[in-house]
Amino acid sequence: MYKIATLNKISPVGLRELTDAYEIIEQTDAADAIIVRSFKMHEMEFGKDLIAIARAGAGTNNIPVDRCAEEGIVVFNTPGGNANSVAELAVGAMLEVSRNMPAANVWANGLEGDVAKAVEKGKSQFAGHEIAGKKIAVIGLGHVGKLVANKAAALGMYVAAYVRTPRHVAGLQPEIEVFTDLDPVLEGADFISIHVPSNADNKGMVNAEMIDKMKDGAIFLNFARADLVDEPAMLAALKEGKLSRYVTDFPNENLVGREGVQLLPHLGASTEESEERCAAMAVKELREYMEKGNIVNSVNFPGVNLGDLPQGGARLCLLGTDVPALKVAADAATKEGGAKVLHIVAAEKKGQAACLADISEPQDAQAMMAALEGKVARARLIG
Repeated sequence: MYKIATLNKISPVGLRELTDAYEIIEQTDAADAIIVRSFKMHEMEFGKDLIAIARAGAGTNNIPVDRCAEEGIVVFNTPGGNANSVAELAVGAMLEVSRNMPAANVWANGLEGDVAKAVEKGKSQFAGHEIAGKKIAVIGLGHVGKLVANKAAALGMYVAAYVRTPRHVAGLQPEIEVFTDLDPVLEGADFISIHVPSNADNKGMVNAEMIDKMKDGAIFLNFARADLVDEPAMLAALKEGKLSRYVTDFPNENLVGREGVQLLPHLGASTEESEERCAAMAVKELREYMEKGNIVNSVNFPGVNLGDLPQGGARLCLLGTDVPALKVAADAATKEGGAKVLHIVAAEKKGQAACLADISEPQDAQAMMAALEGKVARARLIG
């Protein structure tokens, strides 16, 4: 029986996808796999039986991904599972800011006396703007960025989107213009919404130089990651009036109480629907790997897939750093165990490799697994 530990509250809708072959436990050091949301795992020591971690969400900065690769632990995420929730929040923020709803709500809740008369007298101070006809610059066309672009276009906005490398983006509304140059995307944009991953290339990309190219009075939306924005440059732009508003889902001590900054408490994926989708995806990925060795949506190992297990046979699942070495090890170990390789697939990604080999039923499985010791980072025989 596989033992699954959960960190944070995981949607029961997803956990119901686990079969009787799984037991949910509390002790992470005894787990075969862990499902996690936002719990920070960098200081954790992992048990010797841990073979997989599934993040019920897209970002994996709370997981020591590289260390997991070294220890032969496959880390999964659920790309796209929370995309609609984040996209809806970004679009909602545009509407909220354009119509001055937060300030209007505070004012209206403080009214006394003849409220109806006060409303008619004071409402003009909150007059806003429609977003239809306005331009939005969407930086990045991943799962979230594409949804934001499509939703904005459906609301009558002119949408210009930026991608770093030329590519066709399937499912994008035809009226949306896509550029590989950021300047025409930013030019004249009333709103800028960023949707790129946090990595070495993107950290701090929203700096003084980029902000200087934005339209005076533009509104910047950040529902991606905090470290994409150079905060001193952003605060300076707000103070000088270059930008009118910075809306972000990532509060910190430097942003609280600042003029022009509108903070949300990391609500992007906080919907019941998103949590259910992500939990169900995470469980499905774990089951594919635990039961069949198939790797889908891993952030530290390449994808490999041989479908269902061979009838009357077994499957070797090997992890390491070199594809040729894994194939040689699989072939040698199979012969040692008195079996034949029926099908084999292997791939490499960022210095990590994975190999699946469907084999006939081994005569000596113990000898076969012993032959793999020291040759690969992790070896499993399934079936």
